[in-house]
Amino acid sequence: MKIDILTVGKIKEAFYRDAIAEYSKRLGRYCSLNIVEVTDEKTPDNCSDVEKDKILQKEAERLMKYIPEAGTPDAYVITLEINGKKLSSEKLADKIKDLSVNGKSHLVFIIGGSLGLHNSISQRSDFKLSFSDMTFPHQLMRVILLEQIYRSYRIINNEPYHK
Repeated sequence: MKIDILTVGKIKEAFYRDAIAEYSKRLGRYCSLNIVEVTDEKTPDNCSDVEKDKILQKEAERLMKYIPEAGTPDAYVITLEINGKKLSSEKLADKIKDLSVNGKSHLVFIIGGSLGLHNSISQRSDFKLSFSDMTFPHQLMRVILLEQIYRSYRIINNEPYHK
């Protein structure tokens, strides 16, 4: 299985980079992992809705370069969105397993920047996933996503870790 994680913005804090590196290393035995960071746009304080849309549009254009075209038979795009579907760890593991069994060998997870994702990215999504009604920094969300993907593979393989 090939897994791409597309993210808006860079990781600045060393403790996040360390956690990302650790889970990336652990995932190496289960999948081919690729993390792509696209540049985020500076968001001025009190920006208008028009300015926000322009920012999201620019970030979307950067992300689109890495998203497989709609209809690519082996690819499946999952966006992380606050209004997405919430899954337990077991259900996420089931989803990953079911996708692989049904010929989806390339999963693409997309994490937006501070303003979220442009509607064009959301519309391209095959599945909208939410981890919570709460908002998390995109740096922390990357760590949480990697941990949950790792947990999913441990569940799929009936290996100890998940409790």
